Parts: sequence; C-alpha cells; structure tokens
Amino acid sequence: MTVWWLLVAVSVLSWVLTFVLRRYALAKSLIDIPSERSSHSLPTPRGGGVAIVVSFLLALPLLTAFNMLTPAVFCGLLGSGLLVAVLGFVDDHGHIAARWRLLGHFTAAAWALYWLNGFPPIELFGVAVDLGWFGNILGILYLVWMLNLYNFMDGIDGLASAEAISVCLSICLVYWFTGVIEIVWAPLLLAAAVVGFLFWNFPPARIFMGDAGSGFLGVILGVLALQAAWAEPQLFWSWMVLLGVFIVDATWTLVMRLIRGDKIYEAHRSHAYQRASRYYNGHRVVTVSVVAINVGWLLPLAVWVGTGGSWVIGLTVAYAPIFWLAWKFGAGKAESEG
Repeated sequence: MTVWWLLVAVSVLSWVLTFVLRRYALAKSLIDIPSERSSHSLPTPRGGGVAIVVSFLLALPLLTAFNMLTPAVFCGLLGSGLLVAVLGFVDDHGHIAARWRLLGHFTAAAWALYWLNGFPPIELFGVAVDLGWFGNILGILYLVWMLNLYNFMDGIDGLASAEAISVCLSICLVYWFTGVIEIVWAPLLLAAAVVGFLFWNFPPARIFMGDAGSGFLGVILGVLALQAAWAEPQLFWSWMVLLGVFIVDATWTLVMRLIRGDKIYEAHRSHAYQRASRYYNGHRVVTVSVVAINVGWLLPLAVWVGTGGSWVIGLTVAYAPIFWLAWKFGAGKAESEG
C-alpha cells in the first residue's frame, strides 16, 4: 500500500511544482514566443518539465529502499537523467553550443550503460545474443538518439507527456502478461510524475515542457527499456513497438531533412505530428490520436512480441501504418512543399 501512496504523492508534487514553475517562468519572462517555426500561436511559459525531473528523482531512492529498484539501475537513472536535465535547463535559460550538449548526452548515455553492466543480450530469432563491445557502442548511440528524438517530438501541446504516460502504463501491462512484474515500479513512477505535469500541459497548454523535461524523458525511457532487456531480452522489442510513433516520425523526418541538405539542428515544423496538427487545426486531436494508436494498436503487438512473438513481424506490422501516416502527412518535407 505504501508504494501506491508514493505514486499519488509524486503526482501531486509534480502538479504543485508545475504551478510554481509556471509562476516563475512568467515572473522571469521565460516565454516561448510564437514564430514561423512554431506550432503554437500564443506566448506560453516554458521549463515546466523540471517538475517531472524533480518529482521522479526525489522518489527514486524510496523505490530503492523498498527493494523495488536495484541500486545499479537507481544510479544509472539518477546520473544520466540528472545530467541531461541540467543541460536542458541551462539551455532553456540561455544557450549551450550543440557540440557541448552532444558531449553531455554521450556522457549521460555512457554513465547509464556502465551502471547497467553494458548493453544487454538482445533476442534475435529466438536466441539471446550478447553483442559485446559493439553492443555497448550501439547502446550509447541508442540512448543519445532516444533523448534527442524525444526532444524533437515535443512540439505540440501534451504530446510528449501523453506519450510517456501511455507507453509506461502499456509496458507495465506487458510486464504483467510476461510475468516480469518486479520491474513495473519505475515506469509507474515516471507515469505518475508526468500525470501531474500533464494537467498543465494538455491542450491548450498553460506551460511547455522545455528541453530539460523532454530530454530527461527520452533518456529515462531508453534506460528503462534496457533494464527490461536485462530481465527478458525480448522485452526490449516490446519497448521499441510501443515507442513506434515517436521513433518512426523522428527518424523519417531526420532522414528526409538530411537527404535535402537541411541544417538538422535548426528548428522546423516538418514532423508528421506538426503537419497533422496544422491539418486538423489543433493539437488535441493529434495528441489523443497518438494515445489511441499506442493503446489500441501498439500495445497488443507489444504483448505479443513480449510473450514470444517474432519481433521482426511485430515491428513490421506495428511500424507499417505509422510509416504510411508519416508519408501521408509529408514528414520531413520543406514548408514550401505543403
């Protein structure tokens, strides 16, 4: 019973901290002013994601004390998440050169992998394969991409928050079906932390997450997927199925912009979700639709993969309609292309 009260307390703390951060942002003029590259039309305070960071990290030691999180995973989550959040917080308040941000991201990823004892064996065609040092390189690249793609996908009201909540709760169901219930607590804790923030961020948003929150969510979700893979190798692919909307949209858009020769570090509005929000003239329908896709389409496939189904078939079936949506909405196309 104690842990359930902890989850409630984390949600309440996140709600209160977001309220305080909104007042702080208004007082310090930390406001996102709409521009031609924005998906919002009203000046809105930013930096509210710090509430997610603080409420989640403060509760992590309690999970460890309750023996619901191993000390190694605790250190991996705390160190990597805190470093990414601090970098994002400083960048939200001023500017950090892209090379220094990227160095910090690689450092955070390496820290997490160190405490997780490296990249876990991955299920490939029914066999758990240990990729050794090559796996560790892939693991670092994977975590850096996860935190950056999450930052890329935090561009309309409520989307990044709703994605984190729906994916975390969905993976807990996957854990239940696969009998690996001992690792449900960290995803539940993260979902609880984001719920309090989402109250203020749901369309129309009264505060934005900022880089501190989006990068933090990306790296934490990435680490939790690796934690799951150490418990059962096929669960890594369940995570990849559930994160399909963000993975496909961000990756497709990046590749298209690279092919066109765009400066990929510049802000833009060419993601499929951004184009969809303009097509439907609002953010709410897109955010709710992504949750519906996660729960109605990706969750059953993630359960199937986690309980022994082929990850190749699972990912193919899961991603195919998302790729079609990315193509339909013109992800990665220049603004002049419509």
